[in-house]
Amino acid sequence: MLGGCATGSASQSDRLAAMMAGESAVSGAALDAAVQDASAQPLGSMANPVRAEMPRGQRAYLSRLRCADLKAPEFSRLGSFGNSPYGNIMDGYEVVCSGSEPAERTIYMDMYHRGHVEQDAVEGYGIVGGRESGPEG
Repeated sequence: MLGGCATGSASQSDRLAAMMAGESAVSGAALDAAVQDASAQPLGSMANPVRAEMPRGQRAYLSRLRCADLKAPEFSRLGSFGNSPYGNIMDGYEVVCSGSEPAERTIYMDMYHRGHVEQDAVEGYGIVGGRESGPEG
């Protein structure tokens, strides 16, 4: 019984160490498959969180978003929301476009993707230095 706990702890410990290093719990072909599967869902949803590198990458992405009036939205972290499709802890951010659209939305993000800079905008927003999302996705 204790052996099972030790094995689970080592696996959990390895996962935590990877996340602390800014790396996803899954990598290589498994990550590629998870990204492919998630891309069928809207970007920024729990099923397809925006991938970023650590908290600074999350803030950088959110700072690049633009509301319909071309102003940057206000955002604040709501907390953690369980595991992402990539096996990592997922964060939720409240994003508000005061006096514009989209008025308010929760955008989910996974910050354990070293070196990844998302170029696509969450639907309804524009993005500086990337690709705007339209009705086609």
